[in-house]
Amino acid sequence: MVHIVLVEPEIPQNCGNIARTCAATRSRLHLIRPLGFDISDKAVRRAGLDYWPMVDLRVYDSLEHFFSVCPAPDLWLSTTKAPRDYTQARFRDGCFLFFGKETAGLPQALRQAYSQRCIRIPMRPDARSLNLANSVAILTYEALKQQGFPGLSGEGDMAGALEPSL
Repeated sequence: MVHIVLVEPEIPQNCGNIARTCAATRSRLHLIRPLGFDISDKAVRRAGLDYWPMVDLRVYDSLEHFFSVCPAPDLWLSTTKAPRDYTQARFRDGCFLFFGKETAGLPQALRQAYSQRCIRIPMRPDARSLNLANSVAILTYEALKQQGFPGLSGEGDMAGALEPSL
């Protein structure tokens, strides 16, 4: 299992897209408050998130609360400030992928405490960052690829229709 940790996410659409990725990949979603949106049952129903019941969701009041519940996670921090790209990381089963809020990224103290676990997604130097939901999808699928996509199907309905030469 891959664990996705969003630290103080602000944009509900990003969280909705990330939750959908988590549902599709059987990844657990951890949200660190404060949140910039409502995740009550009523709000989720109103938003039409029919996949929300498939999301394994945990919510924490703060980073301190998270680390009191998960004291020594195998973690990786996604940040544009990282010295190396994500392809140099070895994602093991049960790893935690941390992502910061859209306007400020991960807290500096967290990045400093785990500086050897900071990774980045390569991009052109003058681009500020990728969309949060896209970043989560890229790293989640890389982690799952390294683990052999456990419990996920790699075939669709057309699997038998492919020509052998492909």
